[in-house]
Amino acid sequence: MTDSKTAGDAQAKPGAKSKYDYSKGPLPLEINLTWCKACNLCIALCPKQVFEPDRDGKPVQARPDDCTQCTICWVHCPDFAITSNYK
Repeated sequence: MTDSKTAGDAQAKPGAKSKYDYSKGPLPLEINLTWCKACNLCIALCPKQVFEPDRDGKPVQARPDDCTQCTICWVHCPDFAITSNYK
């Protein structure tokens, strides 16, 4: 049997939070899937593992709250398919 207070405490752990609040606006990144050729550089290079491939191998923002706007994904995208909505 699990105490509900214990379960709530596990979710409320203080941790490193992003300085950007994505709860009231668009996702942190805009991905132009027509330009994307599914090279997966963004998925491989993301230090926070924000992306996961969809069924076609193209990136999807699976964990947008973890995005720190580090610029790695859009700087290294050979197709210029990724842009920031916040920078």
